[in-house]
Amino acid sequence: MEDGRHALPRPPRRVPVGAGVLTQLQTPAPRAPRRGRRPPWKFGRFLAGLLVVLLILGAGASAGWLIRAQSLKIDTAKVLDLAGPGVVRVLATTCAGNGEASGVVIGDGLVLTAASAMKQSLSMAIVTPDGRIRRANLLGTSADGVAVLRMIGRLDDDPVPLAPTDPDRKAERAHIGYTAAGRQAIQKVGTTDRPRALTEIMNTAKLGGPVVDKSGQVVGLVVGDTAATASIVPVARLREYVVPNAPALTPEPGGTCDRSRGPQTPIVPELLVSKTKLAIEAQGLLGTYLTLMNQHDFGGLRTAYYSKRLLGALSEKRDRDSHQTTYFFGARITEVTTNALGVNVRMMFTVLFSPNSSGAKGQTCNRLDVRYRLVREGNRLKVDQGSSVNLPQSCDTD
Repeated sequence: MEDGRHALPRPPRRVPVGAGVLTQLQTPAPRAPRRGRRPPWKFGRFLAGLLVVLLILGAGASAGWLIRAQSLKIDTAKVLDLAGPGVVRVLATTCAGNGEASGVVIGDGLVLTAASAMKQSLSMAIVTPDGRIRRANLLGTSADGVAVLRMIGRLDDDPVPLAPTDPDRKAERAHIGYTAAGRQAIQKVGTTDRPRALTEIMNTAKLGGPVVDKSGQVVGLVVGDTAATASIVPVARLREYVVPNAPALTPEPGGTCDRSRGPQTPIVPELLVSKTKLAIEAQGLLGTYLTLMNQHDFGGLRTAYYSKRLLGALSEKRDRDSHQTTYFFGARITEVTTNALGVNVRMMFTVLFSPNSSGAKGQTCNRLDVRYRLVREGNRLKVDQGSSVNLPQSCDTD
């Protein structure tokens, strides 16, 4: 230095603590060039639209299938209201003694039923669900087991029409008929494509009952010699049997036997009085009395249920000759009273009999109103006497 002092070196430049070591010149990272706005993904939008369309179509197809499935189902309660009044019991006295079936009134006084119950018949009648009775004549039978009856007299209820076309093969159907106890019942029988086995629901009394669709129209008739051999005759064939002078029907001659019987099921009179112990006892006695009469078991009837006085006054031969073609049904007890001699029981019932019976006078069905006198012998009631309260009335009148 000029002043003669030694020049001192400059102190080193301070580097902040933690600063990285500078190894090379650093330059800023280059930025990617900005692109323009991405165009819409057309294929993706197409796929999304297609998916929506498929979902809509699938929902529509499912809804359509569901609607169709619902339209083919049957509401048995509704159908019974529609068709039930026209489904009747058919009762007959026949040489074979099997005259019981169901039937359907289809209009113009015609009734369809099972031919198996009408073989060699001497008299027949139909019974409506509300208890009205009409005589009927057999017009003819078909080769597949259908019987066509002509009702004598008229009914106010609407008939059950035959369906104009065969049912949809996938549509549910139901059968309407009567139990052995005389109660009307309806049960599903599946579809034409998937039928239910008739043996699951059938008894002899239900033969002749109609198969109906959801609108209550007849689409078939159940026939057969027995419940185990039951089958359904389709409506297309039924239409052939109801035309005037139907060529498909064979005239059926009436029975020629001297003795005929109706159904053999037990008779239980309906009690229209208070159900006292005495009334129930009288009901049991007179029910057995009518049942054995229908079975023509006059020996058993006399031994156990006739009083000593009646046994002496009425021989078994006279008893048998008087009732060899009769069938009693529809019994109702309307009065039970006591007196010094025993018990008075008034009972109303209907009887079928052959046209050549004594006193028939061209009739084959009468309503009777009888007062029975019952007496007690050995702590049991027995029949002692019976007398008409009113004159017999033809079943053709209400």
